[in-house]
Amino acid sequence: MISTNGDVKAIELASRGKQRIDWAARDMPVLRLIRERFLKERPLEGIRISGCLHITTETANLAITLKAGGADLVLCASNPLSTQDDVAASLVVNEGIPTFAIKAEDETTYYRHIHAALDHKPQMTMDDGCDLVNTMHKDRPDLIEGVIGGLEETTTGVIRLHNMVRDGALRFPVLAVNESDTKHLFDNRYGTGQSTLDAIIRSTNILIAGRNVVVAGYGWCGKGVASRARGMGANVIVTEVDPIRAIEAVMDGFRVMPMLDAAPIGDIFITVTGDKDVIDRHHIEHLKDSAIIANSGHFNDEINVAALQDLSTGHFTARDFVEGYHLRNGKTVFLLAEGRLVNLSAAEGHPASVMDMSFANQALAAEYMLKHRGEFTPQVLKLPVDVDREIAYLKLKSMGHSIDHLTEVQRKYLSSWEAGT
Repeated sequence: MISTNGDVKAIELASRGKQRIDWAARDMPVLRLIRERFLKERPLEGIRISGCLHITTETANLAITLKAGGADLVLCASNPLSTQDDVAASLVVNEGIPTFAIKAEDETTYYRHIHAALDHKPQMTMDDGCDLVNTMHKDRPDLIEGVIGGLEETTTGVIRLHNMVRDGALRFPVLAVNESDTKHLFDNRYGTGQSTLDAIIRSTNILIAGRNVVVAGYGWCGKGVASRARGMGANVIVTEVDPIRAIEAVMDGFRVMPMLDAAPIGDIFITVTGDKDVIDRHHIEHLKDSAIIANSGHFNDEINVAALQDLSTGHFTARDFVEGYHLRNGKTVFLLAEGRLVNLSAAEGHPASVMDMSFANQALAAEYMLKHRGEFTPQVLKLPVDVDREIAYLKLKSMGHSIDHLTEVQRKYLSSWEAGT
């Protein structure tokens, strides 16, 4: 039976986790300012929050901030491979936050942990991928009446929420934190771009320069991955289904082609689309020998791993987080991190400085949702622009930068319509 205090791999890892949490905090000045205010004002006093998030050093600093604001918080993992076990232990031991997360937990344990977080009877949910909200709606609908609202961190989760709205299934309002500019323009582009390449290099120790890197999807995450790969000397190919994004990739100087055309020439494949079977059976059959495939989208659906296994005569562990598959055609293909979110499975995820803005959004979104409780119907909402801008101002200030401000004459000009040539 799982303890109500949490379920972690090893409590004795707590001191190491605390060291790493403190290190990340040094690079999260905006969240620190919010935490200082929360300690004084206690805007979340007594509110039960269940968070289904990646249990990392950066998430720990968000959790500490929410607790400083008075929240009664319970956490579980939003991906079976993304948990940092020392951080989970530290949250339980040093912060008194029940945490249900073990790296490499199986699917049964993963959902048992989600249900443990739901046993907290949350008044507010905090999701990274919508698994908490989805499980509540499907399996625990009795809890819905007590929910003020939810917060969603990632593109994949927002897509799922919009589908729930379309089907009339969503029963409480959710703030799409991912839609804030200070989240997706920076976290998705700079965070995913750097951390994805970091994970691939850590797990394989290969040289990126001179390789053909195929990036599937040219949303904000894809833009970041493509940019960072090119910066390391790769020849970048982009695959897309959206003609506007495809044109943008061409204008940005990348080769654009269908995945089937890229399959025989790519050395490294990275999927960041949020969709299913982006690398499918017929693509796998055309991959070159020793091709490396990785996914940096939230769910492990983008690579058809079942088809890869079916096309193979056997597989072996080449390195940590690297599995080699011997295909029947005589070639060998290497899959990273079981096709799961590679940057959090095989590395440490986004740097703290970019998560500072993402989690500032989460903390302020929780405060905003509580201030406006009862005002919203079940829908997907955006955080107000003035909150987004305030986070940007604080981040700029912490980095030692300042910007201009509109004069009264400029404000009047921008709000008028009479002026012309």
